[in-house]
Order: sequence, then structure tokens, then C-alpha cells
Amino acid sequence: MKRFRGFVIKEFYHIFRDKRSLFILFGMPIAQILLFGFAITNEINNVDIAVLDHSKDATTKEIINKISASSYFTIDQFIEREADIETAFKQGKVKAVLNIEKDFSKKLIAESKAEVLIITDATDPNTANTIYNYVTAILQNYQQGKNKGSNMPYQITPRTRMVYNPELKSVFMFVPGVMTIILMLVSAMMTSISITREKELGTMEILLVSPLKPFQVIVGKVVPYIFLSVINAIIIVVLSIFVFKMPVEGSLFLLGLESVLFIITALALGILISTIAGTQQTAMMISLMGLMLPVILLSGFIFPVASMPYILQLISNIVPAKWFIIIIKGIMLKGVGLQFIWKETLILLGMTVFFIGLSVKKYKIRLE
Repeated sequence: MKRFRGFVIKEFYHIFRDKRSLFILFGMPIAQILLFGFAITNEINNVDIAVLDHSKDATTKEIINKISASSYFTIDQFIEREADIETAFKQGKVKAVLNIEKDFSKKLIAESKAEVLIITDATDPNTANTIYNYVTAILQNYQQGKNKGSNMPYQITPRTRMVYNPELKSVFMFVPGVMTIILMLVSAMMTSISITREKELGTMEILLVSPLKPFQVIVGKVVPYIFLSVINAIIIVVLSIFVFKMPVEGSLFLLGLESVLFIITALALGILISTIAGTQQTAMMISLMGLMLPVILLSGFIFPVASMPYILQLISNIVPAKWFIIIIKGIMLKGVGLQFIWKETLILLGMTVFFIGLSVKKYKIRLE
């Protein structure tokens, strides 16, 4: 029994000395519960909306102020014309537009009823429905307050119009997200084991003494996987169009270019993981556990980023998948061109340069 107790104590010592084991045992569960607890929510907070107020009277100002005062919505912009609604949506920030009809107050007084049209971006059907329900609840609350003690109660009627996905097909939300996850994880995992495989097979010495520069080695590792990942992307897009009836309103050429850029970003991230990790097993674990949760939870694929705590919103900005989902939804569902997604494109390009540069630096350290 004494020997067994000594053996158990020895195992405890081994575990406590291994920082990676301690991180897996305690760090990962804490990170996961915090991510799941704060990121997974069906509620909305601080969602950006625009207002088109044709009436501009005292009553409409009260309604706008009431909506703005709630924690659910932020008035991002006031637009002046019907034609500006589509532009507001294509810019990507606004999730809904409140279109208040002309002579709103006069109709309430003369006819005891008036309408508010709630136009929502239905590329995310769940968020679109939630926005409509929340705005309707605020309008009803305002209406009840005005009707207290009134002999002629007002009736504010909310109407809805879903744009880009009027039938609220959930596949329009899941196909871009699933495409992003597949390209991100497969590309990153494929390259994350490339350099660690060389170390484990003992062929790293050949690379170390070869005349190839670190940058050439890094690029040489990425190029074959670009070709394979592009084939993967083509298969996904073809299945999306012909099997799931996913529309492509924008340019297929632009969609292809943006997909190649995202693939290179994911591959560069995989190479960075490969230069840091010591073994293929470690590289695979970092790729799966370190990328899967952020891609699913912090990319806006399922849960709106705007409803998350501010710290998670900041962290989401370093997740490449977030920017690619905005790009792919914009091209496929909204038909936007580069003039609307140039910022997201530059962010992905900057991330790619950063990952490759850091990989080269880490590789140089290993040469010393």
C-alpha cells in the first residue's frame, strides 16, 4: 500500500510540473464556461439600427428616443430617403431600419392609428425575428403609456419586411458559417502539423542546412495546401448553390478571390501554430481547441457579436472568421462589391502578413 501511495504521489508531482497538463485540466474548462456563458445568448443588446422618419414630429421623436434609451438598440444613423435603406444594409453595420410613415401624429389624432415599418436584415433569421419582437414590445409599451386615461386609444401598428432572406431560410445563415468553419479548421490543421512533422521525422535538419531562406520554407509549405483548399472551397460553393439553393447575388469572381485570401490567412495561422508547437499532437490540439470555439462562438456565425460583453466583442476582432463571414454574406446574399467590403478585406490581408511574418521570425529563432 505504501508503494502504491508513493506511486500516486509521484503522478501528482508529474502533473503539477507539466504546465500544459495543468492548462488542459483547469485553463480550458474555465475558458470554455466563460465563452459559453457570455457568448451563447438569444437576446440582443446594442444592435445598430437606422431610422427613416418621414414625419419628424413630436410623437415620432418620443418613439425614437424611447427605442434609443433601451439597452437593446443603438441609433447608428438617420437616413433621409427610401433609396438609402439598401445602402445602409450593404454597409453591414445596420441590422434594421425603422421606416416611420408620413404625417404620423396627424394620423394618430385623426384616425387613431398609424404604422411603423420595421425592415430587418434577414441574413441572420433569428436576429431579424428578435429585433422585430423587441421593437414591437417597445412600441406597445409606448402605446399603453399614451392610452392611459384616454377615451380614444391610439393604435400603433408595426409591420415587418425581411430583406435578403424574406422566407427566413436558416440555410442562408448556416451555409456561410459552415463554409467558414470548414475552410478555417481544415486549412489551419493541415498546415499546423507540417513543420512539426519535419521535427518528429527527423528531416528538420535537412531544411536547416538547405540554402532555402526561412521565408521560402514557410511559403513552400503553404503553396500546396492553397491548391487543395481552393478545391475544397469550390466543392462547398457548388454544393451550396445546387443542393441548398443558396443564391449568389454578387460576383463569383470576387467570392473566389475573397475565399482564396481567407484560405491563405487560415494556412498562415496554421503555419504559425506549426512553428510554435513541438509535436504534431500539440499542434492538432491547438488547432482544434484553440480555433474551433472562437470560430463558432465569436465569429457571429450563430450568435450576434453585438449582444456579447464588450471584452468578447474586442476579442472577436482578432478572429479571422468574423470578417470572412461578413464578406461572404455580403457577396452571396446582398450582392455587394469591393466598395462595401474593402475594410474586412484589408483586415484579412493584414492578418495574413502578420501571421506569415511572425512564423518567419519564430522559424529564425529555431535556426539559431
